[in-house]
Amino acid sequence: MGEWAHGLTGCFDDCGTCVVSLIAPCVTYGRNGEASGVFDSCFLAGVCFYVPLANLICWIKIRGAIREKHGIEGGCFGDFMSIVCCGLCALVQEAQQCKVSPGGDMPRS
Repeated sequence: MGEWAHGLTGCFDDCGTCVVSLIAPCVTYGRNGEASGVFDSCFLAGVCFYVPLANLICWIKIRGAIREKHGIEGGCFGDFMSIVCCGLCALVQEAQQCKVSPGGDMPRS
C-alpha cells in the first residue's frame, strides 16, 4: 500500500491549488469529485459542497475513492477526522494526489 504524495500539512507544496481552495473551495472540491469518479460533473460536485451533511458524506466518498485509486492505506474514520479537523488541508492534499499518476489527469468533458 502506498502513501499520500503530499502530507496533510503540505498545502504550500502547490500554492496555486492552495490559494484557489482558500478563496473558492467549491472549485477544488468539484475538481476532486470529478477526478475521483464520485461525480460525473465538476459543477454538480461544486454545488454539493454547499449542501450541509451531503457535502461531508460525499467528501468522505471522494477521499476514499482517491485513496483506493492510488492504493493509499486508510479508512473512513481517518478520512472523516482529516476532513473535520483540517478540511482545507485535506482538500488540497486530495487535489495534489489527483495530479499524480495513476489517473493523474483530471478528466474534462
